[in-house]
Amino acid sequence: MAPVSPELISPRSPRVAAARRLGKRNFRGKERLFLAEGPQAVREAAGHGDTLVELFATVEAAERYADIVGAARDAGARVHLASEDVIADISTTVTPQGLVGVCRFLDTPFQEILAARPRLVAVLAHVRDPGNAGTVLRCADAAGADAVVLTDASVDLYNPKAVRASVGSLFHLPVAVGVPVEQAVAGLRDAGVRLLAADGAGDRDLDDELDKGTMGGPTAWVFGNEAWGLPEETRALTDAVVRVPIHGKAESLNLATAAAVCLYASARAQRAAGGCRSVTGS
Repeated sequence: MAPVSPELISPRSPRVAAARRLGKRNFRGKERLFLAEGPQAVREAAGHGDTLVELFATVEAAERYADIVGAARDAGARVHLASEDVIADISTTVTPQGLVGVCRFLDTPFQEILAARPRLVAVLAHVRDPGNAGTVLRCADAAGADAVVLTDASVDLYNPKAVRASVGSLFHLPVAVGVPVEQAVAGLRDAGVRLLAADGAGDRDLDDELDKGTMGGPTAWVFGNEAWGLPEETRALTDAVVRVPIHGKAESLNLATAAAVCLYASARAQRAAGGCRSVTGS
C-alpha cells in the first residue's frame, strides 16, 4: 500500500511538473499517462486495476473523499497532499474539485475488440470535439455497448475535456484508438457486424428500420463530425446511412443526442424477441 505524503507537496516538485505537462497531448503520448480530475473519475480509476498511478488531493478533499483516497492507496497509487494552488496548477478545469489523478493509458487493441465478437459498437469517425467524444462514450456505456472505436481522424481520447465528458465511462468499456476508418469498417464487417452511418441526410429512417425489424443484429454505428457530418467516402463504406427522424421543428440534433437515440434504438431491438441479446442478457 503506497503511503500518503505526510506534508504538502511542493509546487516545485518534479512530480507536480510532470503531472502539469500531461495537459498537453505530446506529453501524454510520450508518457502514456493522462489526467483524471474530480471524485467520479478518480473513483473509477482507482477501481480499474493498476490504472491510477498517482493522486494529488487537497487536505479538504482528502477528508471529504476519504473513501476515494483509501481506494487509491489500496490500488497502489502514491497519494500526495497538495495545496489548492498546486491542484489549480495541475488541473485543466476552471473550478477544480480538489482531486487530480495520473492514470495509465487504457485503450484496447482493435483486434481484441473484434475477437470478443461485439454486438453493439460506437465508431467515432472524424469526431474532433473532445466534449462530444466523451459524451458519446458515456452514451455508449449507458446503452450497454460492447466497445467504442476512435478512428485516426478523431480527437485524442485522453484530452482532459473528453475524459471529463465521459464522467467515468472511459473506465467501463473497451476503447480502441487511432484505427483507420477503412480498417475499422472492414474488421467489424468481417466480425459479422452491420455498419450503419448516422447522418441527418440519410436515405433510411431510424423509425422505419425499427419497424422493419432490421436492428436486432450486431450493429456498429458510425458517427461523424457535428458540423459537417460524415464524408461521402466514409458513408459509402457502410451498409446503410440512417437519419434520426425530426418530428418537430428543430433543425437537427447535436451529435451526442443523435448518438444516444441511435445506440438506445439498437440496444432495445437487440433485447427484443429475436434480437442478438436475450431480454435478461447484459
